[in-house]
This record gives sequence, C-alpha cells and structure tokens, in this order.
Amino acid sequence: MRVSVLGGGSFGTVIAHCAAERGHTVKLWLRDQQQLQDMKASRQNRKYLPDLNLHAQLDFSTELADCLDQVDLVFFSVPSRAVRQVAAACRDLLPAAVMLVSTTKGIEKDSFRLMSEVLREETGATRIGVLSGPNLAREIAQGVLSGTVIASQDEALRHAVHEALASPRLRVFANTDIYGVELGGALKNIYAVASGIAAQLAPGENARSMLLTRALAEMSRLACRMGANPLTFLGLAGVGDLIATCSSPLSRNYQVGLALASGQTLEAIVEQLEQTAEGINTIEQVKFKADELKVHMPIVQGLYAFIFERRPMSAVIAGLMHAGSSEDVEFSLMWQQRG
Repeated sequence: MRVSVLGGGSFGTVIAHCAAERGHTVKLWLRDQQQLQDMKASRQNRKYLPDLNLHAQLDFSTELADCLDQVDLVFFSVPSRAVRQVAAACRDLLPAAVMLVSTTKGIEKDSFRLMSEVLREETGATRIGVLSGPNLAREIAQGVLSGTVIASQDEALRHAVHEALASPRLRVFANTDIYGVELGGALKNIYAVASGIAAQLAPGENARSMLLTRALAEMSRLACRMGANPLTFLGLAGVGDLIATCSSPLSRNYQVGLALASGQTLEAIVEQLEQTAEGINTIEQVKFKADELKVHMPIVQGLYAFIFERRPMSAVIAGLMHAGSSEDVEFSLMWQQRG
C-alpha cells in the first residue's frame, strides 16, 4: 500500500516507521522544514524519539499534495486543535477511495466533536477509522510487546490497518464501535492527569485502585449517554488504555498531573513539555458536556475545580470521598436501560 502519516510527533513517527518496516511505501508529513531536514539527515526524530533509528524506506515531505498523491491509507496524527485545519487542507487532494484513520486522542474545543467526526466533516470521506489503545509511542519504538485497536464500520479499512501495522511486536485488534473506542482514547487522558496527581500525593494502592475503577465507571457512564457501547470500555481501547496511561511516567498527561500536584503552574508545565497533553483541554470540554447531559462525573468535576478554579486538592479529595452512594459496576445495568 501507499501510506501517509500526517504529523511528526512521537506517535506519528512510530506509526510511519512501523508501516515502512512492513514493506509499504510510506511518507511522513511534517510542517517544519527544519525538522524534516534533520530527520532526513539523522534518520531519527531527535526531538521526540531520539533512540529510534527510522526505517530506510521511510520518506518525508512538508507538501500535503506530495504525501496524498495516489495514497491508499492516511493516518492523521496531529494534535486535536490542528485536525480540522489539516483535514480541510487535504479535502481536494485525497483520492476518492482513500481510507482515513485518526490516531488523535482528543476532543475539539467548544464543538465537542471527536476527531473522526471532524475528518468526515472537513474531507467528505466516508471510509474512516480510529486507532486507539495502550499505545505509548516510546515503548512501541523500543519493540516492547504492544497491542492497538482499529475501529471502523469498514471491514476493508480494518484489514488495511492490520496489514499496515501488525508485526510480531504489535498486535492489531478490530472493533466496530468507533464512537466508544474514540471516546475511550480521549477520556482516559483526564484520568491520567488525575493519576499523576495521585502519584505525587502518594495516597496508597487502595486509593489508586479506587481511582482507576471509578474512572472506568465515569468513562462508560458518559459514553453510554452519548450512544457508545459501554462494553467497549472492557477492552484494550478502554480499560487497557486507561491502565497504561494512568500507570506510566511516559504518559504526557500523567506528567502534567505530577507537575500540577507539585505546585507548578499549568502554563509552565505546557511550555516545558513541548508536546500536546490532550487531557487538559479534555477535562474542560467533558466537564461542560457532563453538566449539559447531567452525567455524574465527580472526578472530572474535582479536576476542573483544582485546575481551573484553583480549589485546594484537600477540599477536592474530601468532596470525592463524600460524593454519595454509587453503583460499583454499571455496565450491564446501563446497557439494559438503553434497550
């Protein structure tokens, strides 16, 4: 296949590398000409993945037209704030039967559009999928055993992504619940921030386990309200992604939580990180959506109060511990109520 990856961050780079290793013709699109020249010369993404030697057949371009000419499969790996702009720029360049896959785990500010919805609106394409799961780019780059999920109603697209990425070190699972898989990828970023805060405060393993399981309940509660299947959250793109992102210091959102709990300002953290931490925007968007839909999400509410309203963490924790009674396991009950 002809494969293009739009976005030269850590995950876009590793996806392009994996597809090139599989023998496909791959081009990686970058905005920055200087970064492109450096990657061509060094065969590394020294800014984000300095230890990965990129496959010799991987090519680079700053021209969308060059990347999209006769392409079969396109991965969108740009930050959520840039997806609409990049997708609009692609509209007149995409082949008619092209398959588009979003790897961006975020929600568009103000509109609450997921990235697959933005792609559909801006490109007019109908063959769209979402790639999500516990996919820490640095571990995939190191060849650590990993799994990912491709969600799409298009069986041929799911097969194409499998052919593009599956290897002895990366297993590709399939799902048809695009909305559930995509919501899982976006929502877990919120709880990665919370997990980083918890790690800094060192409350103990009991509290950490409670945080993760209540996070899963909140995620599935909102997803079900919005039309996704809560059972999706029992899979790799739900609980699997949640565990990985909330347990690893490699997660940017986890790093943000650690820094916030240590007293750093959000502005300083974002500047120091030099990469997108989607969780901060997602906290804000989900808080307002939960209010609108009257969905009970106390962890989200607490994080919003701590980060944006500057309430003391001690008061936030006290509020969470006195949030009232709640069902422990809600999946089956919610799904029965839908029917």
